[in-house]
Amino acid sequence: MKKKSPIEEFIALSDAEKAAAVAQFDKEVSAETFKPLSPEQRKVWERAKQRRGRPKVGKGAERVSVTIERSLLKSADREAKRLGVSRAKLIALGLQEVMRKPRKRAA
Repeated sequence: MKKKSPIEEFIALSDAEKAAAVAQFDKEVSAETFKPLSPEQRKVWERAKQRRGRPKVGKGAERVSVTIERSLLKSADREAKRLGVSRAKLIALGLQEVMRKPRKRAA
């Protein structure tokens, strides 16, 4: 049998049970009831405040738009999958490789 969602469980309660369940939210909140966060709570709070998205690597990332020939892009995607990296990572690795070796200037 499928487990009920919290909403379905609440709806299934009697009126008296519902009233008892929400009574805690009707209480006045006093500043004296607050206390400093425990180390575990502080860790959860700091994690919740973190920005979502990719972790910052180096000085961060910038989105660029480039045009790549379709068959080359398909080959690059296959190679990225084979290596277990993203398309962006594969392109970054290629750029690093090209810039690492001194080359003659293109005419």
